Amino acid sequence: MKTITFDKIIPNVFSSQQDIDSEIWNCKAEFEKGKLYLVEADSGKGKSTFCSYILGYRHDYEGTVRFDNAITSEFKVKDWTEIRKKHIAFLFQELRLFPELTAWENVQIKNDITKFKTEKEIKEWFEKLGISDKLESKVGRMSFGQQQRVAMIRALVQPFDFILADEPISHLDDKNSEAMAEIMMNEARRQGAGIIVTSIGKHMELNYDKTYRL
Repeated sequence: MKTITFDKIIPNVFSSQQDIDSEIWNCKAEFEKGKLYLVEADSGKGKSTFCSYILGYRHDYEGTVRFDNAITSEFKVKDWTEIRKKHIAFLFQELRLFPELTAWENVQIKNDITKFKTEKEIKEWFEKLGISDKLESKVGRMSFGQQQRVAMIRALVQPFDFILADEPISHLDDKNSEAMAEIMMNEARRQGAGIIVTSIGKHMELNYDKTYRL
């Protein structure tokens, strides 16, 4: 997958509004593989909706979302399964980790499916993110910032053309934010992938190729 295109997309909830001021809604916005994007949004402007449209979790919109030349509203379940396994990695804002499992188990559940990273590589990421002592800790007993770092590692244990990171550093200090950004950037470069970061405030300080205002 080389491009993700939003072509005149308007969420149904916004369809009656005549004064939409956005660089994505009701516009043509294109995201290219290998480039770095920031999507900035105020609360209530549809950031989570935007992410859901890329991932195919929601289809309540007018307009067209395309992956290359394929129209995503025509995809079947098996198509989305393949896309989420091999083409789009995602760090959820609400993380969606399993609180009763350890940090290591949360990552390995996905890596057991993809067979993408070695145990050594994963443990190096835990070390770089300052949570190597939390490998056997249950996620439900970890701070939200620690959980964000676990969720980032989980997002990276797969092949991808794009990674979508939804407010990835909302609960991190500057040092850990920089460490997480470095790991994400290095893996994206290694795969030649594009990065889409969303934010309603604090965001990773990176050299974005383009910033969209949602």
